Amino acid sequence: MSKAKSIIENWPQFRRHLYRIVSIGVTEDIPSRTYDMLSVGSILANLTASICLTFSSLASRYGGFLLTVEAVTVVFFAVDYVLRLLTAPCAYRTLPAARAALKYALSLPGLIDLLSFLPYCLPFFFPAGLTAFRMFRIIRIFRLFRINAYYDSLNVITEVLASKRQQLLSSVFIILVLMLASSLCMYSVEHDAQPEIFSNAFSGIWWSASTLLTVGYGDIYPVTTMGKLLGTVIAFLGVGMVAIPTGIISAGFVEQYSQFKRFGDYAVEEDISFIQTELARRDAWIGIPIRDLGLPQGMLIAAIRRNGDMLIPKGDVVLQERDELVIGAQTHQGSSAVRLREVTLGKKHDWNGQMIRDLDISRQTHIVLVRRHGTMLVPHGELVLRAGDTVVLYQKTSRR
Repeated sequence: MSKAKSIIENWPQFRRHLYRIVSIGVTEDIPSRTYDMLSVGSILANLTASICLTFSSLASRYGGFLLTVEAVTVVFFAVDYVLRLLTAPCAYRTLPAARAALKYALSLPGLIDLLSFLPYCLPFFFPAGLTAFRMFRIIRIFRLFRINAYYDSLNVITEVLASKRQQLLSSVFIILVLMLASSLCMYSVEHDAQPEIFSNAFSGIWWSASTLLTVGYGDIYPVTTMGKLLGTVIAFLGVGMVAIPTGIISAGFVEQYSQFKRFGDYAVEEDISFIQTELARRDAWIGIPIRDLGLPQGMLIAAIRRNGDMLIPKGDVVLQERDELVIGAQTHQGSSAVRLREVTLGKKHDWNGQMIRDLDISRQTHIVLVRRHGTMLVPHGELVLRAGDTVVLYQKTSRR
């Protein structure tokens, strides 16, 4: 009872801790990594059980076990959905708790999470709709996209599609226009020769789709000389049309992977040294907010490592015992140096005009400081970078 009372009294802090576990990307927190692995395992186990149940031989021998696996994983999906609703205010910090939960519930990931377990439960209350509800279970496969968020290499796919969406939509529009035009042309040429097949203006849509997309099933085809000539021309155009979105996506992959390997040809990079120190039990800084430390002129706290996690050193952050501080100052004898990367943005750098939260960088990299015209800026998510800014990057590395 006292534990439940303690949770209620410290609910905001407990909710933040719970959000760290449920959210993706806290790679050095053991509970978070365990939950991530459990989530991925549940998705794969559920889909494997659902596929195996479609085979009569497997269903007859292992049906009970497969149904149990499906039920357990669905329960996990339901618990995961509730936890994400509870921690939604941490994801949407500018919104009240109720509006944050509603925004998550109405978002695409929220709807997918809801439909991944809801159709399994509805037949218990509405037995007549069993067949319809079973069709909705297919939506669980979209939870596979959640695996995409755990890995930077897989996340490139999402980044490419998002960055090239305008070009991809344009190419799809061209394909649709060409498909409609080829259908109308083929109807005009083949209607008299094959009235039962090319019966109206839209009857050639299937033919034009299979031809332009180079599938060529052969169930509908022209028989007249003019129709065959027109089909040949359209087939050649189809090869070019399919190559357009392929080239766009390929170019996007090259750009994304190039950004992971380098920060741009127009950036000036150099290594700088900082001092790293750990707060002992009786250190005078313990329990004091950063803004009240009274640091000397020219000295600043660039980063804080607490329990394996990197914290942004805002003014209201209270220092705790065993915090590891990265302090911007000259290296003193006996202090261990921490090497950070300093990037000065040129006029043509890709980060110009972008908010920090929109930057395409690895989750292992943290921006700990932005220097602009001699002024130190706290790198919050809405800070827009400009040409001439100096960005200090901290790269997480495993300790030996």
